Amino acid sequence: MPFLSASRIHNGLGWLPEGAVIKVSGTGEILSILSGPHPDAVYYEGILAPGFVNVHCHLELSHMKGVVPEHTSLIPFLKTIPIHRNDFTDDQKKTARREARQELIDNGVVAVGDIANTTDTLDVRALGGLHVHTFVESIGFTEAKAPKSFSRSEATYNEFAAQQPADKIIRQSITPHAPYSVSSALFGLISGHTADGLLSIHNQESQAEDEFYVNKQGAVRDLLQTLGIDDTPFIPTGRSSLQSYLPWISPAHPMIFVHNTYSSPTDIQFAESRSGEAWWCLCPNANLYIENTLPDIDTLLRETANICFGTDSLASNHQLCILSELYTIRQHYPNIGWETLLTWGTLNGAKALQMQGAIGTIEVGKKPGIVNITGLESNVEKPKVRRVL
Repeated sequence: MPFLSASRIHNGLGWLPEGAVIKVSGTGEILSILSGPHPDAVYYEGILAPGFVNVHCHLELSHMKGVVPEHTSLIPFLKTIPIHRNDFTDDQKKTARREARQELIDNGVVAVGDIANTTDTLDVRALGGLHVHTFVESIGFTEAKAPKSFSRSEATYNEFAAQQPADKIIRQSITPHAPYSVSSALFGLISGHTADGLLSIHNQESQAEDEFYVNKQGAVRDLLQTLGIDDTPFIPTGRSSLQSYLPWISPAHPMIFVHNTYSSPTDIQFAESRSGEAWWCLCPNANLYIENTLPDIDTLLRETANICFGTDSLASNHQLCILSELYTIRQHYPNIGWETLLTWGTLNGAKALQMQGAIGTIEVGKKPGIVNITGLESNVEKPKVRRVL
């Protein structure tokens, strides 16, 4: 199928003129964009668009689908994960990871920012088929144990760094888990690992996170006590979590802030002014699954255009589908049009993962993957996506 056309084509930046035709090579490279009809074009009903980019996913938790009930709120959710994480055999975990990877591909995802606490996902990275940036999380809230915590993360990172499949972009970086699980000393070690490496952090997913930083009270402190973590050395800052931890990270690092459910305009402005490059990754279906609420996207839109999407894990979502995430936002924010949403799910995600040179837009020389979306404006059922290239 060297020539492709559709009712409408979104190239990652916006709509192409009506009747446009995409010429592709046998390897999926975009060779040219033609302005008129072509007698050999394969025509698709609905929309053609670049492949989606899932900026935040936890493939290593795929075996936990349905284990944690919905609407528990974040802290009970976090307490449940370690209790049941290992209630599965290695074969069950491996099968779940591979099925989740295939689900991403079937739902039109071409690249993923995957969170790793272990080396479990080395096997699915080796299968190819997806560009992957693995964010190796470093966790440790005890200041004195920061070197040990970092050393553990570095060992995991080194195993990922040794794996370099040739057919796709494969990258990795050590990154902080969340403000309530990383000490200031550990933030410093992470920041110093690579001078300008891409970082990702679970940010302001719960009001309790800010409460802990402001006055050292609330559900986060209860979580730390439940996990047997001594928070005695921690001194509350009187500021939000984001405004507290970000100065511990060099502004040379591009940052992906994930969830942002309770980020205020002041927080967003602070991050935009403090970070060399800031991306705001939304996982709306996971937010509804856990906290049963969504970020204030209208506020976010007033402060930044750097919005992208993730799915979080199957422990906190019913599917790994970026189109489903966009649809959820469309249902709650009908003022945001599909032209904008599709850019957020494609080009913006590629930029957030620093892969825009290869994917994210239908442009000559790129291999972005192409998806066919139908039912986008249907009032009867959710839109559907299938992979074309």
